[in-house]
Amino acid sequence: MADEIDEHLARIEIDGYTVVEDAIDRATIDALLADVARIVESTGVVPSDNSFEGASTTRVYNLLAHGGPWPNVPLHPTVLPIAEAVLGGQILVSSLSSIAIGPGETAQPIHADDQVMPITRPHVPVVCNSMWALTDFTEANGATRIVPGSHLFDHNPEYGSHPGSIPAEMPAGSILVCNGSLWHGGGANTTDRTRVGIAMNYCAGWIRQQENQQLGIPGEVLAGFSPKLRDLCGLGVYRGLIGHIDKQTPAQHLYGDTPESAHLFDKR
Repeated sequence: MADEIDEHLARIEIDGYTVVEDAIDRATIDALLADVARIVESTGVVPSDNSFEGASTTRVYNLLAHGGPWPNVPLHPTVLPIAEAVLGGQILVSSLSSIAIGPGETAQPIHADDQVMPITRPHVPVVCNSMWALTDFTEANGATRIVPGSHLFDHNPEYGSHPGSIPAEMPAGSILVCNGSLWHGGGANTTDRTRVGIAMNYCAGWIRQQENQQLGIPGEVLAGFSPKLRDLCGLGVYRGLIGHIDKQTPAQHLYGDTPESAHLFDKR
């Protein structure tokens, strides 16, 4: 396992991305697809009709709030260690959402997921994203388009451009993992079938999360999470200091969890 993770990390360092093959079994794929359908039906969510999210793309955000199989996703035994290594240790769930690109969708503008942060490029990794393929990802059905090596560029892409991108084609059950600085975007779907993926995105422990996990997930749902998942959702303390409540982690304060490491104040 360690050698496999090192190989993925080497590819991310050079190319900005890697693909973990056969990462999700058929039963898990079916369970996730079924729960996406359940949530879409119960919430009535529809495409957003803008150039970035897509007029024919259905997105469900804040999936951890919906119960079902979602608490297992951030804890994937291969992807989580890769993300932790890319981001330097303590990390957070930034967002967890489904992205279903329907027939007729046009290509999403190429972008970097960390470009909203006012940080000079290139920079230390602050975001590590993964895309779980619940259906086959092909160029024709809207496979994520990427610009290899672009995580090392010294600028962000011009909005609406598609500079030198290639499709990250992969069979269902694969997971694309990339540095958040990598230029990418959803592809155009010219087929008659929907491409479904799960965007499981992480960020460094000192970065604000894309989705507000602490308020977006009901307290009774958080109470059912494992201590590790609560930490990933932001109820821990970064390096023993950042985010504490009277020298306790939020999870200690709310649920009596035992912190993974001693508080910085206790080391003096």
